[in-house]
Amino acid sequence: MVLRASLKILLIEDHLAEARLLREFLKESKLQDWELIHVQRLQDALEQLRDNSQDQTRCSVDIILLDLTLPDSQGLDSLIPLLQLAPSVPIVVLTNTNDDELALTAVRQGAQDYLVKRHVTAEGLARSLRYAIERKQAMEMLREDNAALSMKVEERTQELVKAQEQNQLKSELVSMFSHDLRNPLNTILASAGLLEDSQIQLSADKKVRLFRQIRSASKSMAQLLDEVLLIGKADTHQLQRHCTRLNLQRLLLDVSEELQAQMDNPEQLEVTFEGIWKTAYWDEGLLRHAFVNLLNNAVKYSPQGEVVEVFAYGSFDQVIIQIQDHGIGIPKADQTNLFQPFHRARNVGTITGTGLGLAIVKRCIEIHEGTIQVKSQEGEGTTFTVTLPVYLKTDSCDRQSRDLQEQHSHSDSL
Repeated sequence: MVLRASLKILLIEDHLAEARLLREFLKESKLQDWELIHVQRLQDALEQLRDNSQDQTRCSVDIILLDLTLPDSQGLDSLIPLLQLAPSVPIVVLTNTNDDELALTAVRQGAQDYLVKRHVTAEGLARSLRYAIERKQAMEMLREDNAALSMKVEERTQELVKAQEQNQLKSELVSMFSHDLRNPLNTILASAGLLEDSQIQLSADKKVRLFRQIRSASKSMAQLLDEVLLIGKADTHQLQRHCTRLNLQRLLLDVSEELQAQMDNPEQLEVTFEGIWKTAYWDEGLLRHAFVNLLNNAVKYSPQGEVVEVFAYGSFDQVIIQIQDHGIGIPKADQTNLFQPFHRARNVGTITGTGLGLAIVKRCIEIHEGTIQVKSQEGEGTTFTVTLPVYLKTDSCDRQSRDLQEQHSHSDSL
């Protein structure tokens, strides 16, 4: 609040004679330009303040002179509603009682000054008004500075938390690499060593098996590296989608058939399509990664012989894909953090995994402005439901991708 050339004073005083006396003191004072608004009841003052706050064209009150003996309010109880309604307006309390304790209590509760009516002079009244306004302005500036400082502290705290999370992610990545890369590396080294040792006579079938082991271990390492790169890009908002014309129905069939070719019982995976399927624009690589992961998980965590069902429904503006298994399910306590990097459910036992898969799936779906939901009951199975918007034009897909990147950049800069 800045002190204007014209000082607007709200006087709350039920005795007309005392109100006239205060007006005379103001006339005698050195205050050059002032306006006095006089009301006799607290409720009238509150209405005046409400009207000022609602009507931006009206001049707001600069200071309040408050009598503590009003018809509708007594004592310091009058302070509270005024402070609540107009917290930035300084208040000078008026009373007939020369009570220092009352004065200190009034100031502690929010008043800026305290005047005993019979001791008021023109000079003293002007000085009290001026000092009250200056003190209130100083307090408001201090409050604003404290608020700005608190905001900076909060921003810095968030930066530190984010840095700690990134350091934790790096530590977990290093730990995961040292653990999960060891097995495929050992397989490659052992198989390569056997092939290299010319003293060992190997049959053609044995050589083929060793080459397959090397190929499989290399594929596992490549997949792990891909997952680490994807989660790193996603968490630093560098993951982008590159939209190309794509038959999503064909992609789902390809992913399903590739998985069936690796299964002992291909009939364990059932795929059903319904609705209208149109060729549209998506990022094929990201969606392939997401659906390969979801289908692999469904099969991996299902007992032998249990059917995994994929139901896909297409429409003009969106597609819905449900992947349902009847496997071990996910404990309720683990479902909240299911899509966090490195989180694995407590009931996975000896089933291998990095804990990165679902975190990557979620990011691949969300970068398409889609959603993924999970419904699971431990011991009964899990259903993942993916919803994706249909982009019929490449510029729509690319524009949404740019908008998403800008949102992330803006949120990081706050």
